[in-house]
Amino acid sequence: MKFTRRDALKGLGGIPLMGAVWWAGAANTVAKKKERTAILEQLNIQPSLPTAIPGIGGEPIRIGIIGFGIRGEQLCRALGYATNEWKEEMRLAAEENPKHSGLKDFMTQDKLNIKLTGICDIFDYRANRALKSFNTDDNKMLRFRTHQEMIRSGKVDAVVIATPDHWHAPMSIDALENNIHVYVEKPMTHTVGETYRLREAARNSKAVFQVGHQHRQTLSFQTAKDIIQKGTIGHISLIQTNTNRNDDNGAWMYDIHPDASPQTIDWEMFLGSAPKVPFNKNHFFRWRKWWAYGSGLSGDLLSHDYDRLNCVLNMGIPDSVMTSGGIYTHRDGRNVPDVLNVNMEYPNFSTGGSQKKNKEQGMSFVYSATLGNGFNRPTHLMGHDGTMELGNRLTIWPDSGSTRYGDMIEANKMSPGVPIYHYNPGASTPDAVASATSQYFADKGLMWTYINGARVDSTFLHMREWLSSARNDGKVSCGIKEGFEEAISSHMAGLSYKLGRRIEWDHEQEVLKPIEGIDFDEALLAPM
Repeated sequence: MKFTRRDALKGLGGIPLMGAVWWAGAANTVAKKKERTAILEQLNIQPSLPTAIPGIGGEPIRIGIIGFGIRGEQLCRALGYATNEWKEEMRLAAEENPKHSGLKDFMTQDKLNIKLTGICDIFDYRANRALKSFNTDDNKMLRFRTHQEMIRSGKVDAVVIATPDHWHAPMSIDALENNIHVYVEKPMTHTVGETYRLREAARNSKAVFQVGHQHRQTLSFQTAKDIIQKGTIGHISLIQTNTNRNDDNGAWMYDIHPDASPQTIDWEMFLGSAPKVPFNKNHFFRWRKWWAYGSGLSGDLLSHDYDRLNCVLNMGIPDSVMTSGGIYTHRDGRNVPDVLNVNMEYPNFSTGGSQKKNKEQGMSFVYSATLGNGFNRPTHLMGHDGTMELGNRLTIWPDSGSTRYGDMIEANKMSPGVPIYHYNPGASTPDAVASATSQYFADKGLMWTYINGARVDSTFLHMREWLSSARNDGKVSCGIKEGFEEAISSHMAGLSYKLGRRIEWDHEQEVLKPIEGIDFDEALLAPM
């Protein structure tokens, strides 16, 4: 049948023409410029700005910070509170490199109607650092020795939880049961059982619960969702995403502070439910390297990649997961793998398609990771009609076997080797990052997004959404439903690695299919 341009472009749509947007298949002749303009108009791909949210009016929301390590400090900056040391570090960085805009971005960030009223950290140095930086004549910040003390103090309306993974669920549940709003870092839970208990607590609480997957505010991901819904790349049968890092920070070999000792760290509080072992600085500062406190690559980094694709596709929990890997680079006493390969199967998932009805169904989500090599491998969503490369930028290539674009490719109006669409919202904004690991997060859209050409901290937008929802009875983008899906999917990957077998999900019963003789939580926490 005759395949017209109208047919080829029907249903495409989604992104405002901001930043660098182009159709590479058109040359710079007058005729081709007209053709390019016509195609872009019909594509109508306009990236959506983050959803407009009500302001945070009334009395300031009183926030307590639980955990003031690396991520805790970052979250405080998103709330508008930076330590004196960090501001000086950023000032010196800008002097050395004028493109380094960390301090400028922070100083121009919108102000939130909040007060930091409490800090809870079991390391005296960190707690005192927060008090020294954030105490003012108008706001005397309190130090709490335990999260229970903070939650029941009457001094906080909300808590931000940035602790080792094994404390996420207990602290979140305690806060929710006391109707204290919760922003908790990923992964949402440390075990399967915790995931159900936290879901129940969130459902029964009057408080607002948000999981720290800040990429849900990134423009390119919102745009990708719109493009896929409109059939631009056809049915997606394969997703390939990854983590590649090759520096000490990326391998969780964080600095050990010289002031650390049994006198300055509440070791028993750090351990919590973990096995009782003698004081160990390596375990305290580099906790991600052990299953007792962290969740390895599956909970720390796969969880990010899973959720940023789940926010685009709404694919939910996979039917089954198979995982392999090992400790191949950092044989330093850790018991979590530094190389991981995960296959998640969705046999009934469909994004629609251009072939005959019911022909296209099913998808594989493939994740691979290494902490021994930093080569950049983008995320690819592979559809029958095209391939999307997705990070902070977005690019679409037509496929040589496309049904939708076949006649246009044959007529040389499109070429499989040339993108038909590219969106780079930060094209006019120079980016300067401090490390290879920071570049990894930036490329994935985990650090910032762009609004009207200005770079904006994605975490700021995510926390603003949470606070606005708390004040205005709104809906968050990564609440308990999304957190439950992230946690279960990540745990399935961890269990498959631990057990060396396929882990399956029962969608009707909403449970992992049992394996005779296996306690899933014991298996997750067991050292290898």
